[in-house]
Amino acid sequence: MSWEKEVEQLRQRREAAAKMGGAEAVAKHHERGRLTVRERIDALVDKESFRERGGIAGVSETDDEGNLVDFTPTNAVIGNATIEGRPVVVCGDDFTLRGGAYSPAGMAKAEYADRLATRLRVPNVRLLEAGGASVSGVTGVRGRSGYDFVAGATSNAALLEARATVPLVSAALGPVAGYPAGRLVAAHFSLMTKDTAQVLVGGPALVARATKETVTKEELGSADIHTKNGVVDNTAVDEADAWRQIRAFLSYLPSNVWEAPPVRGCSDPRDRVEEKLLSVVPRQSRRAYKMRRILGWVLDEGSFFELTPGYGRTQITGLARVAGHPVGVLANDPYIYGGAMTADGAQKLRRFVELCDTFHLPIVSFMDEPGFMIGTEAEKAGTIRYGMEAMFAVNQSSVPWHTVIVRKSFGVAAGLHLGPGGTVVAWPSAQSGSLPVESGVELAYGREIAEAADPDARRRELEEQYASQQSMFPRAEDFGVHDLIDPRETRAVLCDWIDEIQTVLALQRGPRAYSPRP
Repeated sequence: MSWEKEVEQLRQRREAAAKMGGAEAVAKHHERGRLTVRERIDALVDKESFRERGGIAGVSETDDEGNLVDFTPTNAVIGNATIEGRPVVVCGDDFTLRGGAYSPAGMAKAEYADRLATRLRVPNVRLLEAGGASVSGVTGVRGRSGYDFVAGATSNAALLEARATVPLVSAALGPVAGYPAGRLVAAHFSLMTKDTAQVLVGGPALVARATKETVTKEELGSADIHTKNGVVDNTAVDEADAWRQIRAFLSYLPSNVWEAPPVRGCSDPRDRVEEKLLSVVPRQSRRAYKMRRILGWVLDEGSFFELTPGYGRTQITGLARVAGHPVGVLANDPYIYGGAMTADGAQKLRRFVELCDTFHLPIVSFMDEPGFMIGTEAEKAGTIRYGMEAMFAVNQSSVPWHTVIVRKSFGVAAGLHLGPGGTVVAWPSAQSGSLPVESGVELAYGREIAEAADPDARRRELEEQYASQQSMFPRAEDFGVHDLIDPRETRAVLCDWIDEIQTVLALQRGPRAYSPRP
């Protein structure tokens, strides 16, 4: 007796699942300028590496004789694959089936993807395009929902465990609302396509019903909104750019917290000298310069991958390599409020430090910190609260730090660039103190300046006097910094440091845990 009939039914289900929502739904999806979930997976992962799990999960209808009449696959596709030869788990939403609205089987598959990634200790990449839960369940039939998002929130526990142990990447590639939006921001790296994705807690219909506000999906959750408020890290110009960024991000991280980050061969000379470093910082302390140029001249050529550039813009964060070794890079942008620490900047810094500490990436900080942002807007934003939260994150980190004081190092906020036990070097352009000269002189000598015969001349005299006291030479002579260096030596100094810390990094494995923060 053969099992031929059952194998044929299996083949029919697989064939139906491959068609997703059907030819008409797929065509409409393409007309919107978006790929299907299966096309996305094929475009992202290494060729022919995807191995699907749960391919026939869904709902079937059979006749009285047990013959298959109809089959509706669940709208989540999961499986194993490789990206640049490294194993990953991939989970994607199928928008061609009821707009990706989550079903019981879809939720189960998404949760399983997190648990599988955790068990296999590999990254989980989530391709999101879904409207969250549906009251009608997998088939759209009333009364068949079958999943309670509150009582059945084991998915949250799975997500929490995965986030603590393996890299999570999420990409919004179309409308993403409700729970999928929460899943997006829970990733270590989140991005959304610029013109085709919207991220929403609730869509226009829900908003109109609850608040009487009439808005479009774009007005609620476009990339322009969410890259500025920190909901997502990066914007992709299209889906091909999203795949490029996902591959880039993963290339700097280990597969899990028990492994070391991947080291690549480096053809960039360790002792490469860029003469422009000697003159990039203006002598006039209020003049700005382009910090990103410094990063390009010092780090491995072309290796800097910036994260969250549109949010907390006074701080620059990203991943890079030094002598082939992955590092986290933190810097001030003097073009934005002089690089001052804003509330948004502090939150961005905290999240970045936690990412690096979780995956054992040493941190290189290029400091030009004038202090916490001041003024009414800064106070309304709760700057000091978020600043101290970031301070705790920095001081609770365990990875090695190397700080290069490029120019300003003032006030409490300077401590956010100085990791515990870190190496600190300074350029001759560096200044250090409780306050910048200009504001400090005005605060201490305001009345004397106002009463002087020539107020401007007296102000300049005092500023020059105190500027000399903030020079790094006395601090270096007192060993207040570990060295004062020629800016052109910075790359060589960092390459030597990256060699020195390898023994320390080898001992840092496993999940991190932190005490309460402000």
